[in-house]
Amino acid sequence: MKTFVLPGTEITVPAVVTGVMRIQEKTDAEVRALYDASLAAGINFFDHADIYGSGVHGCEARFGEALRLTSSERAGITLQSKAGIVTDGPYFDFSYSHIIEAVNGSLAALRTDYLDILLLHRPDALVEPDEVAKAFSELEAAGKVRAFGVSNHTPAQIELLKRSVRQPLVVNQLQLSITHAPILTQGMAMNMNGLDQSISRDLGVLDYCRLHDITVQAWSPFQAGFFTGVFLGNPDYPELNAVIDRLAVAYDVEPEAIATAWITRHPAQMQVVLGTTTPERVSAAARGADVELTRPEWYELYRAAGHPVP
Repeated sequence: MKTFVLPGTEITVPAVVTGVMRIQEKTDAEVRALYDASLAAGINFFDHADIYGSGVHGCEARFGEALRLTSSERAGITLQSKAGIVTDGPYFDFSYSHIIEAVNGSLAALRTDYLDILLLHRPDALVEPDEVAKAFSELEAAGKVRAFGVSNHTPAQIELLKRSVRQPLVVNQLQLSITHAPILTQGMAMNMNGLDQSISRDLGVLDYCRLHDITVQAWSPFQAGFFTGVFLGNPDYPELNAVIDRLAVAYDVEPEAIATAWITRHPAQMQVVLGTTTPERVSAAARGADVELTRPEWYELYRAAGHPVP
């Protein structure tokens, strides 16, 4: 498993992350199997959010209950969680009180004293950066959170936070897959009238993150669109799957590995956040971090997904 030191921190992280948003109904044995398969594949990074599950902190509590990690086991993994969404609405809340309450709830549910990383979960239109800064500083001083980041934020939204927040924002979690790739595709069709791909929807967020040492975490790496189903094996994507299957044979890996490799091949040094709860698929996807696609192969997948190369 390819690893690197997360810029702005001292945390060594894997290129692939296990997301645990779907473990609420899993048994202790099933959660442990997912955890063990992740570690065996070189993934010691687990992505949570307070809203994952059927209730607030549902999946976090399931994780904590099922694993009951020892102090040495806890020290060997990276736990990341997110806060800022209120499901009773829903609406966003980046207030000082909500962030503090959410983190304390996550710590209790996960049965840990600290989070390695806390992300703000999507942007809050009513954000008051001074309140975020107060919460972050208090959490850091108390040893409850060691690093901070955001998700689905534009460059300007990050800059606004940085006016008050003194800690580096080290992560921006963004949706990215071969078929859902506007953060990549728009830059290659800049100023091309009449081509939808040329429309800037995020104000150059990928280049911004690279310029400011913010690691992009790619969520929904196998989703065709916004929760519209996976593209792997999907008859709506015959050309793409033909290329994926051929490359999987050539590299002696599963198709999930090729979809993962397409993201990890990018020089932005992104992390791929998996959403599967199937241990075998975690293992299959993780192998992609060690597949180095050639430039022609990367662009062949890009074109097969329907993205024009001008």
